[in-house]
Amino acid sequence: MTNEVRVPTLPESVADATVLTWHKKPGEAVRQDENLVDLETDKVVLEVPSPAAGVLKEILRREGEVVGANEVLAIVEAGGAAKRPAAAEPASAAKAEPKFAAAAQAPGPAPDDSVLAPGVRRLVKELNVDPTQVEGSGKGGRILKSDVMKYLDAKERSEPERDVEAAVPQLQERPPLVGDANRPEQRVTMTRLRARIAERLVQAQQTAAILTTFNEVNLQAVNEIRSRYREGFEKKHGVRLGFMSFFIKAVVEALQQFPIINASVDGQDILYHGYYDIGVAVSSPRGLVVPILKNCDQLSFGEIEKAIMDFGQRAREGGLSYEELSGGTFTITNGGVFGSLLSTPILNPPQSAILGMHKVQDRPMVENGQILIRPMMYLALSYDHRIIDGRDAVSFLVTVKQGLEDPARLLLGV
Repeated sequence: MTNEVRVPTLPESVADATVLTWHKKPGEAVRQDENLVDLETDKVVLEVPSPAAGVLKEILRREGEVVGANEVLAIVEAGGAAKRPAAAEPASAAKAEPKFAAAAQAPGPAPDDSVLAPGVRRLVKELNVDPTQVEGSGKGGRILKSDVMKYLDAKERSEPERDVEAAVPQLQERPPLVGDANRPEQRVTMTRLRARIAERLVQAQQTAAILTTFNEVNLQAVNEIRSRYREGFEKKHGVRLGFMSFFIKAVVEALQQFPIINASVDGQDILYHGYYDIGVAVSSPRGLVVPILKNCDQLSFGEIEKAIMDFGQRAREGGLSYEELSGGTFTITNGGVFGSLLSTPILNPPQSAILGMHKVQDRPMVENGQILIRPMMYLALSYDHRIIDGRDAVSFLVTVKQGLEDPARLLLGV
């Protein structure tokens, strides 16, 4: 019996997808629900599972081809026998990869690379995780994506805390260069996500009148609160108390006072939003994505921190959904994690404003006639001058600053 592997239903805003990677070859055995192929859209990567156990009989759409919803990608023959290699060599411990050979002598099953599901195999490669160190919770001890992220969380908690100012950017792998030895080059096609990012950035520059206003914030009070309640907060909520929950709370308070910042342009109309869906820019292996944290005015500090940690984890493993990447009334982006001291963030259409956080840096400040060293951060608010006046933009940013320098305001709503 043959089964068709089809492109899943795509959201209305997504017209098609590109075949990114096949994880099986024709003639190879497949398990039911095993990921056969990754499809790339302009927002997320979709995994297409096998509808039945058997053999991958035929691949109908090659890598790089553009496909639409419900198109047939491949044929799986249920219950079929996999092709045997022409000259199969006996397994040899000497030929095993060193990182797995060492684990083979340990008690319990060794997480051989072939045992990992394709999505997990890609994840451990992208995050440079040794699967022999990960405890699997799946059937028969299989490692799941959630196991990898749990391992990283535990590892991160065991290390000294790395705040915004201590983050170190990772170098991107450069594609191999070809051609003239003295002047080599390499042409690489943009991913759909990168192409979509480029399209939206150009759209923002061409359609909005973008201005940026700056200020700086003293994070001494926030640091003191985080230090004082760190252990109790983590014990109760299972997540560390970071900077972002304070910023989101301060932003929501300021948006409530200046609703035009939370509005958007819709043709000849100004569309005011009575809810506060905040986009949080997150770096992923495929580029920058902006998952949306909805109804932030109704969330506690603990709920915000948990949601942001979850976004970061699933952004790295490509597990964010379309719904989580759509909408939003305001965006926060944090260039400080890469060491940026000051920048002008660009709007995320159709939103009308975006807040840029930057590196926390100890600087001398004058307080009550004394020069003191304080943890300072520059803030940048880019906004659409078509509907937002400079007075509102500056006042909004000052309100955010006041909420962060005196967090009691966030509790009292003053």
